[in-house]
Amino acid sequence: MSEKVGVLLMAYGGPNSLDEVEPYYTHILRGRKPSPEALQDLIERYRAIGGKSPLNEITFSQAKLLQELLNSSFTHHESRFTVYVGMKHWHPYIAETVKQMADDGVTEAVGIIMAPHYSRYSVAEYISYAKKANEGLGNPIRFRFVVSWATHPLLVQCFANKVRQSWAQFEPEVQGKVKFVFTAHSLPMRILDEGDPYPDELRRTCEAVAYEVGIDDWLFAYQSASGENWLGPDILEVLEELAQSGHHHVLVIPVGFLCDHLEVLYDIDIEAKQKAQELGMELRRIEMPNTDPLLIAALADIVAKALQGVEDGFKLMST
Repeated sequence: MSEKVGVLLMAYGGPNSLDEVEPYYTHILRGRKPSPEALQDLIERYRAIGGKSPLNEITFSQAKLLQELLNSSFTHHESRFTVYVGMKHWHPYIAETVKQMADDGVTEAVGIIMAPHYSRYSVAEYISYAKKANEGLGNPIRFRFVVSWATHPLLVQCFANKVRQSWAQFEPEVQGKVKFVFTAHSLPMRILDEGDPYPDELRRTCEAVAYEVGIDDWLFAYQSASGENWLGPDILEVLEELAQSGHHHVLVIPVGFLCDHLEVLYDIDIEAKQKAQELGMELRRIEMPNTDPLLIAALADIVAKALQGVEDGFKLMST
């Protein structure tokens, strides 16, 4: 009888309708209800991108494709793979999914956070939720958690392809004038004092993608900050500086994200694009990896090697 191996894809989660925004937001605030003003602001943001977050649906699609690839690629393997999804702030919650994995008879699993850059304020929290749920089981699953895959070759290649495709959409006469701006979600400034590797991991991804594409002149900006004392410069500030320097064409590369969701569809496609228009600039954004075959192949490669305890383009933590 073959052993059942599980893969747990962990993502942030998001509301599937405007009615779900309030309980979703309340969960982010650890049970404290948001102010009416803050809630309405978030509802309007989701309304502007279609009334829901596409992240959940995309993550389940990624899981389905990954499961198909694993089971078709490793036919010689004694095990069958089942890929699960667990969300940090919405259903199915990570703890719910870990219990389901155990109920399904999973004895060994690889946990991957759908955010390639390690930080104790992001990736580490996902892992802690999964570990806590696993420790509460009568017969805990043997987990290997991927803590970072910021420079996995297939991830880099995937982003590089997206950059090339979007760069080619600019008019030929301006392609040589395009400014490349990589972005990622900002975090509190205090991570710098704590020696958090997040900024360095982002830099390494940017350098790898830029090298793959063959661009030497690029910038980095943070986005989607939730407070004043957060990492910068912010994308809107960078756009102003570029405009003042006489630049009119910008390609935004959100390497901190793997799929379409609010921070991409609103913060870049609406807010940043509106700012660019006010500044007389043309702003384009790369397509997100979403269900790109290269991203799925990267995940499959990580799973296969993680089960062997081999770190190749990623870092592991075992339980």
